[in-house]
Amino acid sequence: MFAELLQEGAEEENVPVLIMEPTEAEAVKLFANTYLATRIAYFNELDTYAQICGLDSKKIIEGVCLDPRIGMYYNNPSFGYGGYCLPKDTKQLRANFEGMPQNMISAVVEANETRKQFITEQILKRKPETVGVYRLIMKSNSDNFRASSIQGIIKRLKKSGISVIIYEPTLTDNDIFDECRIENDLTKFKSASDIILANRYDDCLEDTMHKLYTRDLFHDN
Repeated sequence: MFAELLQEGAEEENVPVLIMEPTEAEAVKLFANTYLATRIAYFNELDTYAQICGLDSKKIIEGVCLDPRIGMYYNNPSFGYGGYCLPKDTKQLRANFEGMPQNMISAVVEANETRKQFITEQILKRKPETVGVYRLIMKSNSDNFRASSIQGIIKRLKKSGISVIIYEPTLTDNDIFDECRIENDLTKFKSASDIILANRYDDCLEDTMHKLYTRDLFHDN
């Protein structure tokens, strides 16, 4: 059986196997990824609430996650979910629900757009002329920036007339960001940016904390 071949090739022993129809397997993937997107959207909205109300997001998240039913994982605020799977799978699941009653799936998709708009507005309040975007990647230790949430923020900033500089060493083709300046000399990038936008913090940004905007609250964990 094909499942047995996959088990034999797995690094772990006794990998559980669940046999189902292909359409059920597809549903598992869509619902699993949408749950993860829901969790991201939830903690992002918690963070939005805390910022507006002047509260400490990190302390609230830590308190909420002490409940063992919730747990201290997948709870770090960001600029929104992105990458290969979550954006397309949430939208696919929403499309699959056409003609069926649902509210939550649509809300998750909409919440991600709302988060990107909120982050953009927070940046615009500071009235920068030039915003530096540190990395396009969607998460730390990755070279993938496909559908990363920060791209949606870049588009909104450009539409508002803000000059955008991007620091992204893995970017080899600038066709997607032809209206943005690419600066991969980190020192020049820092100097030219009025505000530095980082979805995920990096120690190399420590000397720019006075103009850094990130919601990466748990980068030390």
